[in-house]
Amino acid sequence: MLLEFGIKDIIDIILVALMLYYIYRLMRESRSVNAFNGIIVFVVLWLFVSQVLEMRLLGTILDKLVSVGILAVIIIFQEDIRKFLFNIGGHQRMRALKRFFVSSKQKDKDNKEIKQMIMPLVMASINMSRQKVGALIVFERSATLDDIVATGDRIDANINQRLIENIFFKNSPLHDGAVVISDKRIKAAGCILPVSHDLSIPKELGLRHRAAMGVSQETDAVAIVVSEETGGISVAVNGRFRLRLSAEELESILTEELS
Repeated sequence: MLLEFGIKDIIDIILVALMLYYIYRLMRESRSVNAFNGIIVFVVLWLFVSQVLEMRLLGTILDKLVSVGILAVIIIFQEDIRKFLFNIGGHQRMRALKRFFVSSKQKDKDNKEIKQMIMPLVMASINMSRQKVGALIVFERSATLDDIVATGDRIDANINQRLIENIFFKNSPLHDGAVVISDKRIKAAGCILPVSHDLSIPKELGLRHRAAMGVSQETDAVAIVVSEETGGISVAVNGRFRLRLSAEELESILTEELS
C-alpha cells in the first residue's frame, strides 16, 4: 500500500527543517550546539528503537526518559528559549505588523517623540566620538531590563545631551558602566551588562563592545557603543554589530529599531 504524499506533507517537512535549522543556528551562537546534537541523536535513537525495532522494554525506558527529558531541556536551555521568543517578538516583520494597526496620527506622534529622543543621543555620541570618550548606552524595548538597572545608580531624568556627556566624562564615577534608557527617559547609569563570549566578535573590539553584544543577545535591547580607543560608533542589535557609523547612519538605525 503506497503512502499518500501531498503538498501538505511537503510544507510540513519544509517547516520542520526550517525550525530545526533556526534552533541549530541559535544553539551554535550560544555555544550549546553539542548539547543540541546530543538531543537529536537521542531522539533518533528513541524513534528507531520504539518504532522500527519495536523493542518494548528498551522502548518503554526511553519513553520515560523522554517524558522527563522535556522538562530537563526547558531548564537547561531556558536562556536560549527566552532569546528565541524575544527574536520572534522583536523581528522587524512583527514590529511592522504591530505598526499596521496603529493610526497614522498616532504614528506621526510617536515618530516625533522618537526623533526628539534620538537627536540628543546622536549629538552626544558624535561629540564623544571626536574626543574619544568611551560610552555605552542601552535602549530597553519589550524585554524589561530591571535586573540590569538594579546594578547601577538610578537617575530617572530627561534625555539630555550634556547629561549624557557628563556621565561618560573620564573622571565621572559612572563612566565605566552603561546608561539604560527606558520610556524615553534615562533610567540609570553605571549599570553592569552581561558580557558576550562569542568567538566571532573581532579581537580589536573591547569590553564595552562585548557587553553591548551580550545584552543584545540576551534581550531585544539596542546598544550604542563609542570606542575609547578609536572613537568609532557602533550599534549592537539582535546579536549583530553595525560598526563605524556616521551620524546619519546612527540616526537612521535608531529610528528604524525604536519605532
